[in-house]
Amino acid sequence: MMNTVIDPIARGHLDPLALFTHNLAQHRRLFEALDELAAPIAAAAARMTDTLARGGRLFFFGNGGSAADSQHLAAELSGRLRRERRPLAALALSADTAVLTAIANDYGYEQLFARQLAALARRGDCAIGISTSGASPNVLRAFEAARALGVHTVGLLGRDGGAALQRCEQAVVIAHHDSARIQEAHIFVGHTWCEQIEIGLGLAG
Repeated sequence: MMNTVIDPIARGHLDPLALFTHNLAQHRRLFEALDELAAPIAAAAARMTDTLARGGRLFFFGNGGSAADSQHLAAELSGRLRRERRPLAALALSADTAVLTAIANDYGYEQLFARQLAALARRGDCAIGISTSGASPNVLRAFEAARALGVHTVGLLGRDGGAALQRCEQAVVIAHHDSARIQEAHIFVGHTWCEQIEIGLGLAG
C-alpha cells in the first residue's frame, strides 16, 4: 500500500492546482488499496460490538489529529452516525482539558491516557488507540495499562504500525508515509466501524 510518488512540494512545485491533483491521486490510490484491510477492520468492529453488547465501554485516545478523531468517533457512537438509535458507551480520553493538564503536569505527558484508563476502565472494556506513527509514548503506555487491567486493545495505526503494533491485540494499519493521507483513511475506517457496530448490535433498522 505504501505510495512512493515523490511529493511535488519536495521537488519545489508549489502550484496549488498541481498540489491538489497530486494529493487527490495519492488519496485515491490509498483508498483503492484498503480492500486488503477489510478483515482486520471487521474483526476490530466485532471486538467493539461484543464489548458494548456485554455492557462494556469503548475508550478512544490519540494525539493531535488523532485526538480529534477520537472525539469524533466517540461522538458518533454516543450520539449517532445516521440512524436514530440508543446511545452507545464511548468516551474520548482527549476531551477533558482539566484532566489532561493535571496529569501531564503532575505525572508526565506519557501517562496522559494510561492514568485515565486506570481510573475509568474495567475488565472487558475496549481501548482504541489512534496513532499515525504508532510510536506515541502516551499511546504505548495506555496499551500497556489497558492490558494489565484486562481491557481489550485495538490500534488504528499508520506507516508500519510502529511499537504500538506489538502492544495491542488487534490493529488496522494504514501503510502510508503521509500523515494527512493516513488520517483520511483513519476517519473512513472509524465511520465504517460505527456502522458495523450498529449492525452488529441490531440497531441498523
